[in-house]
Amino acid sequence: MSVPQKVPFLDLKAINLQQEAALQQAFSRVLNSGWYILGSEVAQFEAAFAAYCGSSSAIGVANGLDAIFLLLKAYGIGPGDEVIVPSNTYIATWLAVSHCGATPVPVEPIESTYNLDPALIEAAITPRTRAIIAVHLYGQPADMVGINAVAQRHGLKVIEDAAQAHGARAHGVRTGHLGDGAAFSFYPGKNLGALGDGGAITTDDADTAHALRVLRNYGSQQKYRNERQGYNSRLDELQAALLSVKLTTLDQFNQQRGAIAAIYQKELAGVPELALPQVPDWADPVWHVYAVRHPQRDRLAEQLAERGIGTIVHYPVAPHLQPAYAELGLKEGQFPISEAIHREVLSLPMGPTMTADDAAQVVEAVHAILR
Repeated sequence: MSVPQKVPFLDLKAINLQQEAALQQAFSRVLNSGWYILGSEVAQFEAAFAAYCGSSSAIGVANGLDAIFLLLKAYGIGPGDEVIVPSNTYIATWLAVSHCGATPVPVEPIESTYNLDPALIEAAITPRTRAIIAVHLYGQPADMVGINAVAQRHGLKVIEDAAQAHGARAHGVRTGHLGDGAAFSFYPGKNLGALGDGGAITTDDADTAHALRVLRNYGSQQKYRNERQGYNSRLDELQAALLSVKLTTLDQFNQQRGAIAAIYQKELAGVPELALPQVPDWADPVWHVYAVRHPQRDRLAEQLAERGIGTIVHYPVAPHLQPAYAELGLKEGQFPISEAIHREVLSLPMGPTMTADDAAQVVEAVHAILR
């Protein structure tokens, strides 16, 4: 018999019900408009999200994977090209590169932050390298100063995979404005989550923004006039309207996540063999998830579940060991830092509706198991 959850990993229903009235109004407004694709709601959300990120343009698309893929396409990246990617990330980062016909080239992370190590990038660059994708994993910004410096020396584009980092800052600058372009996901569980799929791209380059608006809409600016072989990847009016509502509370919700993370950082420090996430002085994470590491991760997760504490593994298998990437010929042991992270990582409950009491219950359970 399953144990009732005292502290769920994430309570999406509770999060969305906090704004129920405003979300219902947004739904009714779209329903009554009679216009459901690429209308005023998308335009308004794009303007608001661009302003929030500090970017000149935001382009709404169907999902986060499409956001990375279309940005790569806008930069002309394709067959024969290589793109530097983190060796530890969700596989969508790699898939976007593959869908362009390019080859993902993995580079190890800094073990303490889980993010791409700028010091290791240069050794992976070849004459075919065209871009670097920096993932702000778990809501913590990557070292974009170091990554951009390497890219500038080699004439490479820098793409932020900011799918987990809405509102995070590095050196006071928000994600979405730290590279040449940034890709966001609005999957429901994200810090800024829709009630379905959605994504966006931010950029300061007008030509890139124009190319993306054409690519997302069948390669067309004008109906039935197709200037490029484009795609159907559009953020719909309903999700845009709902996201506009949720954008107004994003900073508040991120602060609440930060308060829970602060409890974990203080109360779980020094627990034997439990590695906590490390935050550089210049980083302001938004704690999409709170990921710890333990050599007996699976046992810890099972015993937390027995105590009613929800957890998730982000992510159990490194991309280079997935059957989908057997064609690259990468073997176990080639990326030991990434493999250790994927083998040991465990995400504790995290969300804007959690209370200090919820966090205390998680802490108490961890101490009881690992003392």
